[in-house]
Amino acid sequence: MNNIVVSGATGFLGKHLIPVLKAEYHNVTGLSSKDYNLLNELQVKQMFEDTKPDVFIHLAAYSGGIGVNKQKPADFYFINSIITSLGFEYAAKYGVKKMIYTMGGCSYPATAVSPIDEEQMWDGFPQRESAGYSCAKKMSIVASECYRTQYGLNSTVLIPGNMYGEYDNFRNGESHVIPAMLRRYYEAKISNSRSVSMWGSGNPERDFVYAGDVAAIIPWFIENFDETGPVNISSGTTTSIKELAEKVKNVVGYEGRIEWDTSKPDGQMSKIFDTTKMKALGLSCDTNLSDGLSKTAKWLCENYDNLTDGIRL
Repeated sequence: MNNIVVSGATGFLGKHLIPVLKAEYHNVTGLSSKDYNLLNELQVKQMFEDTKPDVFIHLAAYSGGIGVNKQKPADFYFINSIITSLGFEYAAKYGVKKMIYTMGGCSYPATAVSPIDEEQMWDGFPQRESAGYSCAKKMSIVASECYRTQYGLNSTVLIPGNMYGEYDNFRNGESHVIPAMLRRYYEAKISNSRSVSMWGSGNPERDFVYAGDVAAIIPWFIENFDETGPVNISSGTTTSIKELAEKVKNVVGYEGRIEWDTSKPDGQMSKIFDTTKMKALGLSCDTNLSDGLSKTAKWLCENYDNLTDGIRL
């Protein structure tokens, strides 16, 4: 595996993954949309001709929070369908020895029962608010099986859980729960707000995984795993939103009150990923939530002034 190429290398997971790969492999190329337009078939072809990957790690995606997913569902469906399809097509045509593709746990059915194992993937429709994105990414499982059958492409689909960490998306209206919460408490702290309002009761439970842990085990799948998957990659631990709020408050150093607005919806009450398959491979994601939040909060504090929509005091 002499030549490793990573699409979406400047994205959230990509920024965690590139240093890990460079520590283990001699020739690692990280690519972004500035290098090639992955919606253009000719440019995708050119990318493979230029880089000649032995290993292709396909992280590129068009992603965002629930708000923008509701506003632009067709964009999320179309762009991710094309990026996914062309990635598999040309990885097969150019004889890639190993392909890794990542998708999100949002592709599981809205009715999935926690802990959510991989066998539940096709038991129903995803949450409708993000179905365009979720279904486009979900087709990677079909693509992985089809291209293995017809062309012998050795591809594996991985499903990271609710990732958080440095380099996450902290933009208002686009971020997921941990970056959104970290930002809210940080801004409340620097503006001396007496309280922070949170939606719902705080009772829903989630399973969070530090992005650095996900990045750290991807080389194992390059070297040791020749199956299609999918495989859940997560901590497998349960954290309530109320517990998360207290942890975030502590790591940020905010001293005000947390007020729960129970007139707002809680959403899905439990979404925990079953990591039995991952652990059977001898793998784990062990970063303690408090430690991971501390690293993420430190990054936010150091980079807050670079947020284009940050408050200015």
